[in-house]
Amino acid sequence: MRNCIIAQSGGPTVAINASLAGLLDANANRSYFGRCYGALNGITGILDDRLLDLSRIMSKTPDFTDRLIHTPAMYLGSCRYKLPDPDSEEGERICERIFLLFQKYDIDSFFYIGGNDSMDTVLKLSRFAEKNRSSVKILGIPKTIDNDLAHTDHTPGFGSAAKYIATSLREIACDAYIYAVKSVTIVEIMGRDAGWLTAASVLARTDSSPAPQLIYLPEVPFDLAACVRDTKSLLERENNIIIAVSEGIRDARGNYLSANQAVRDKFGHAQLSGTGKALETVMRDQLHVKTRSIELNVLQRAAAHCASATDLTESHDQGAYALTASMEGKSGQMMTIHRIEGAGYQTRIASSPIDQIANEVRSVPLAWINDAGNDVRQEMIDYLAPLISGQPSLFYKNGLPDYLDLSHLRG
Repeated sequence: MRNCIIAQSGGPTVAINASLAGLLDANANRSYFGRCYGALNGITGILDDRLLDLSRIMSKTPDFTDRLIHTPAMYLGSCRYKLPDPDSEEGERICERIFLLFQKYDIDSFFYIGGNDSMDTVLKLSRFAEKNRSSVKILGIPKTIDNDLAHTDHTPGFGSAAKYIATSLREIACDAYIYAVKSVTIVEIMGRDAGWLTAASVLARTDSSPAPQLIYLPEVPFDLAACVRDTKSLLERENNIIIAVSEGIRDARGNYLSANQAVRDKFGHAQLSGTGKALETVMRDQLHVKTRSIELNVLQRAAAHCASATDLTESHDQGAYALTASMEGKSGQMMTIHRIEGAGYQTRIASSPIDQIANEVRSVPLAWINDAGNDVRQEMIDYLAPLISGQPSLFYKNGLPDYLDLSHLRG
């Protein structure tokens, strides 16, 4: 029997389960795999032989994938595990364990749904498979709210996070405008090296509300003195200034405004926090007005009540296309999405070699940032607008969203 394993990794999103559902739905229609297994907690679930029989769950729960599409975060759980280089002694030993489990369960294909760090795992496993002449196909399905994966127009999860951010900024503006006092509100948004999420705050603006008046992305050096001057100038014309700032902004010398760079995760990334709070302190001390900072933090990752229907549909379609890629014999590839030039918003799904994607960062084009480095241009608005469109219909119970049971993840 030909089977597959699917796993999820990295940070949660609204749409990652939609990609899982897309793959399961496609296989139900085409009967390519006899069994679809889900590894709990990413690659660690394979190392520990902790698998769910997703095919069995589907057979017992007719509406399983419909519910899965609208359940945020990760049905299979996640991990932050850096796979050692397969050319090292430790890496070779771990990869051998993984491929022995593939053999145990008659695995034809392994699908890993995740962001940049997960694609690093796809790259290493595909290289090990090639080196050892394994027939197991290794395929990546993208997901990240950061929208920073290369060779794809945008990533599943980003559109919904962008929609939540724009909605939150619009509501924060409504809150700020009620007081006839001078005030500055700083909203810190995720984005260590790429400012896509913070740029999405521009969609909060309306004909009657210019907030956020200032937007700062990590792609250009942050000038603290200029930021204070710009804010002071705006306060001379209006009462309430809202500033959207990426957590990863840094000055011309590369110093983060916020973080203790000595604190790093397993992939070597600086753990950033406190950018908004640091800027709040400066603004209060220098401008002497009411100042507050708001950190959206994890709220921007899995806000299914504010999901983009476009995001969920495209995520489902990319999961389905992963089955096609496997059937065509592809390996060492990640699913990608591309805009079709012409009237309206149309896309096509393809795949690209993982060695062109893993460990690369797709940044906001500098041409989409204004010369002063404190706003984005119309090109960004045109890019973002289609990605947040549509409102999916959630399942509700007692007035609240009713998601799938995740008790299998609670240990």
